[in-house]
Amino acid sequence: MHYLLELWFGWVLSGGYLGIILLMAMESSIFPVPSEVVIPPAAFLAAQGHLNFSGVILAGTAGSYLGAGITYWVSRGLGRVVIVRFGRFFFITPEKLERAEVWLSRYEAGGVFFARLLPVIRHLISIPAGIVRMNFMVFSVVTILGSALWCFILAYLGDKAYRLQPDLLSDPDGMVRFIRSQSHWIVIFVGTLAFLYFLTMRLTAGRAATDRDEV
Repeated sequence: MHYLLELWFGWVLSGGYLGIILLMAMESSIFPVPSEVVIPPAAFLAAQGHLNFSGVILAGTAGSYLGAGITYWVSRGLGRVVIVRFGRFFFITPEKLERAEVWLSRYEAGGVFFARLLPVIRHLISIPAGIVRMNFMVFSVVTILGSALWCFILAYLGDKAYRLQPDLLSDPDGMVRFIRSQSHWIVIFVGTLAFLYFLTMRLTAGRAATDRDEV
């Protein structure tokens, strides 16, 4: 894993925006590339003046959408049976897939948005979305919004890491540890947003049920 981290780190440092797009496309598909080793070092380069902060976010968002879109259409074409049968070769277990399916069926479009901010589910949510043939326009909008927010958060943390520990640019493992150590407030932020969304969903569903009973 250490070798892979160094390899992906090097792609960002040498590939610039193209490297960001490629790695984030992999991160949003069946290849479990951690976004913590893609966007933060790119933010380092932006802080040094080699890249643009907004450009890093745009490239990360574009890559995420590219990978998610490809996964959506492949899953839509193959179907659940094929994915369950061969998914284990790409670290997609039936349990993980079922978890993503339950998440999607319960929270719909908002579930896709919040999935872009959560580990494990983030790179799997496109599969059930394709299987159930979720409206692609809706899928695209919530995927882009969720990916942009996640990339902004990671870019912000990467910029913060540069100002506190500039030596992390040569230490991929240290970079990942730093980002994860700073992620507690991200959990609180995402949890608050998710709570408000789920509360709205429940209240809306209850109101709709009451209206049907009255009719």
